[in-house]
Amino acid sequence: MPEPRVTLSVEQYLAEVCSLVPAGPLGVETVALADAAGRVLADGIASRGPVPAFDNSAMDGYAVRRADLAEGTRLRVVADVPAGSDADPDLPPGAAIRIMTGAPLPSAADAVVPIEATDEGRPVVTINAVPAPGAHIRRAGEDRAAGDVVLGPGTRLGPAALTSVAGAGHGEIAVARRPRVAIAATGDELVAPGSDLRRGQIYESNALYLAAAAARDGADARRAAALPDDPDAFRAALAGLAADADLVVLTGGVSVGDYDVVRIVLAEGESAFRHVQMQPGKPQGWAVLAVGGRRVPVLCLPGNPLSTMVSYELFVRPALERMLALAPRPWSTAIAGEGWPSPRGRRQFIPVALRTGPDGRLLARPAHRRGSASHMVTGFAAADALADVPAETDRVEPGVILPVRSLA
Repeated sequence: MPEPRVTLSVEQYLAEVCSLVPAGPLGVETVALADAAGRVLADGIASRGPVPAFDNSAMDGYAVRRADLAEGTRLRVVADVPAGSDADPDLPPGAAIRIMTGAPLPSAADAVVPIEATDEGRPVVTINAVPAPGAHIRRAGEDRAAGDVVLGPGTRLGPAALTSVAGAGHGEIAVARRPRVAIAATGDELVAPGSDLRRGQIYESNALYLAAAAARDGADARRAAALPDDPDAFRAALAGLAADADLVVLTGGVSVGDYDVVRIVLAEGESAFRHVQMQPGKPQGWAVLAVGGRRVPVLCLPGNPLSTMVSYELFVRPALERMLALAPRPWSTAIAGEGWPSPRGRRQFIPVALRTGPDGRLLARPAHRRGSASHMVTGFAAADALADVPAETDRVEPGVILPVRSLA
C-alpha cells in the first residue's frame, strides 16, 4: 500500500518545487540581437552613446534662425538635408534649409518650421506661422545620455525591449541560458494526434501543451513520445530524458492506482507525492534523479488536461522563472462578471476570460461552461487568466473581487 500523502497548501507545495531548482541564471551566452526575442538579459544594458546621437529635426520642414522670422517672412532656401546626410550646410541670415525628419540639424539653426506652416516654396519659402524657440528639434541625448542604463538584468526581451537595446547601439547581448526541459506524458492509452483511435485510446495533448508553454516561457523545451506504463521501459525512457536536462516534467501517473507508473517507479528513490489543497490538480509529486553526478529535478503533474495546465501555471512556470532569474508574475484583481458554483472546502483555480466592462472595471467569467472540470481539454482555449477562488466559497457571486493572474 502507498504511504498516506501529505496535504499541503498551494504556497507550501510551490515552496517545495522552487527549492528543487537552482536560482538562475544557469549560465550566460552571447547572442545576436536579431536572435534575442524572448530571451532574458543576464546583464544590464547601457547606452553606447547619447540617444539621439545628434540634434535632429522632428518634422519635415525648414531649418531656420528664429530671429529672422515673422508671420509672412520670405526666406531663401539655400540647401536640402535629407535623413542620413552628414552635411552641415551654412545658414546665413535670411535663409532657410529644407530638412527631412531625422536629418541632422544645421549648426546655425535654432528652430524647424513644419512644412505645413509654409507655402512649401522654392527657391523662396513663405513662413505662415512662427515656431517657438527650439521647436521641432530632438536634442542629442534627450532620450538617453551615454552610459545610461537602458534595461536591467532579468528583463524579458519583448519587441519594445529589443527596440531599446538596438537604439542603445548593441548588436549582441548577454542572455541567460535557456533551461533544458524534457517533457513527456505517460500512459499506454495515449496516441499521437492524427492517427485513428481504438477503443480505450485518447489523443495525447498534455505534453504538446507543456512544451509549447515552456518554450513560450523561455525554456529549451524537448517533448518526447508518450512513456509506457511498463515500469522497466519507463525507467529506461526516463533516464534518457534526464540525461541532458535541467528539469523533467511528466504528466499523468501520479495518483494511487495500480498502474500509476510515475508514482510507482519514482517512489523507489528521492521523491515526494502530495495532495495539494486545490481544484483541479490535487495530486502532485516531485523526485530527484542522480544523473552523471548531477541532480535532476522531476515535476510530476496529474494527467487530466485542465489539471495539467493549471499545475503548469502554478508550479512549473514559477520554477522556470526562478531558473531564468525572472521576477515572479504578479496577481491582480478582476470582478466576477457572472456567478458560478464552487466546491466548498476546495480552493478553485478556474480559467477565466477577461473583458473590460462599461465602467472600465476588468470583468472575469469562466472560460468554459463546465468551469474547472479537470478532464476538459478545451478549458484553456478561451482563457486569458486564472482566477483564485477561496476554499470557503460555495458560490462565486457576480461583483465579487477575485485574484487573477494572466496566462500570457
